[in-house]
Amino acid sequence: MSSTLPTPQQLKKALVANGFEVFRTLSEEVVLAERVRENLILDSGVRVGSVANENGGAVRVRVVLRAQRADFPSDDEPTLFERVRKLAEPALADGFAEDATNVNAVKDPADPDRTLDTFYEVFLSREVATVDDALPILKFALSLEKAVGTGR
Repeated sequence: MSSTLPTPQQLKKALVANGFEVFRTLSEEVVLAERVRENLILDSGVRVGSVANENGGAVRVRVVLRAQRADFPSDDEPTLFERVRKLAEPALADGFAEDATNVNAVKDPADPDRTLDTFYEVFLSREVATVDDALPILKFALSLEKAVGTGR
């Protein structure tokens, strides 16, 4: 890639050319897909986009990991985030850094006053110079467990 930051459309084209499936293209990043069955793809929790930095720009790989309140109903919020951070350890060891956390209430589409579940999310990212540099990182990110299991 040149020194200019690739657009999401350029990123999408490069990713598809390298065998990745795209779930959707947003204004700032491309969301990779995870194929669950032959005819079903889902959001993989892995995203790639361009970011400006002190070196002119980079390609940023982002991963969203989560725990669901319904899986651990007796845990408080700090404990749920602790579970997600434990899940994040392989990514952190591979050069990712924690960017942010989020508490995401999932509302009932038929009754917006009713919360079905709450996700406790940790966002991780890693920046590299080019799309080619991002390819192995994306493969690694796709291989990660994205949700805390109920096994204790």
